Amino acid sequence: MDKRSKIVLIILAVVLVSIIVTELVRPKPINWRPSYTSQSKIPFGCYVLYNELPRLFANSEVETVKESIYDFMIKRDTTIKSNYLLINNNIQLDKQETNRLLDYVQKGNDVFIAASSVSYFLKDTLNIELNTAYSFKEDTVIVSLSHKKLNHSKFNFSRGASKAYFTSVDTTNTKVLGHLEFVEEKGITSNKKEILTVPNFVKTQFGEGSFFIHTTPEAYSNYYLLKDNKDYVANTFSYLDDSPLYWDDYKKSGRVVIDSPMRFVLNQTALKWAYYLTMVGLILFVIFKAKREQRIIPVIKPLENSSVEFARTVGTLYHQNKDYTNLIQKKLNYFFAELRNRYFIDTSTLNEKTIQQLASKSGKSIEEVKQLLELILQLKNKTVHNEQDAIILTKKITAFKK
Repeated sequence: MDKRSKIVLIILAVVLVSIIVTELVRPKPINWRPSYTSQSKIPFGCYVLYNELPRLFANSEVETVKESIYDFMIKRDTTIKSNYLLINNNIQLDKQETNRLLDYVQKGNDVFIAASSVSYFLKDTLNIELNTAYSFKEDTVIVSLSHKKLNHSKFNFSRGASKAYFTSVDTTNTKVLGHLEFVEEKGITSNKKEILTVPNFVKTQFGEGSFFIHTTPEAYSNYYLLKDNKDYVANTFSYLDDSPLYWDDYKKSGRVVIDSPMRFVLNQTALKWAYYLTMVGLILFVIFKAKREQRIIPVIKPLENSSVEFARTVGTLYHQNKDYTNLIQKKLNYFFAELRNRYFIDTSTLNEKTIQQLASKSGKSIEEVKQLLELILQLKNKTVHNEQDAIILTKKITAFKK
């Protein structure tokens, strides 16, 4: 190796080491993703709340649940009075889990749910409806409680708080316990604003027990509990009695899920080494066998692209049934998925930053992007859609993709 090559290698080695050292010493960015697990210390985790539960429920025994509601309930005597605590940005339950939870409450137990979105089966049974207001700017939301004996202070949530609220409840069985206040924008380019005060915390009687549903789960996160929000959380929990408390740590966005089919084999030392030796043996066999002989590779006819025909069939089905609301929702889901995959843009919150990113990455003008996102926002806030809405949305999305 000549002198020049050595110098080049040394320079490359220095650059590589510098990059590694820089990556190791630079501060890690804050993770703002929702987690709500008991061990998560990120802003939207529940480490602080979980460790404060023994103080909030001083006369109750706290038990952590790390399995599905169905599996947990079938092992417990639900006739013994207790409380079940579910906190996550989204609570999705299948029919079996919902039936178990309803049976649990009907026997005199209480369930406390803090989530901005709840599964259809539970909402349908309790006869409640939820809605989420979307805006391009991250505005402050204000929460408060209604009971005259509780602290009437208002608490401000300035970052990451969802604007989910109840639009309909069964007034014969439901009582409003708290409200959410926020500023609703009338459009991207319009300066018109309206302050809305809507219910975000209700108690719904079911059988001998009750459901307590709170649509602002961010209030129970590390970020807001460390910002003097503990009084508000304590007041919301004051509706629960001193029965044993079950903390659900399974229905969490931040739960680590190991779904590999090889997890059992790799966790057993003998099976793991047997697996590795088998793989090495197969690789060696392929390498040496391939040198001796190789069969003629057959020509495989590529599969026909039936995507267009499939899309046309599905579109015709929705058009015939006149289910324009469902059609528009799916169009928006596919469009947002394409934006995330193609332009790597976060579509969970639509704001000015989203407009700038999408305009710069797509090559479209800011005005065109604003008009498209404003139309999407208007359609999301509508509950019933017609054929004209679907046609306008389709034309806008098609023009944007050209």
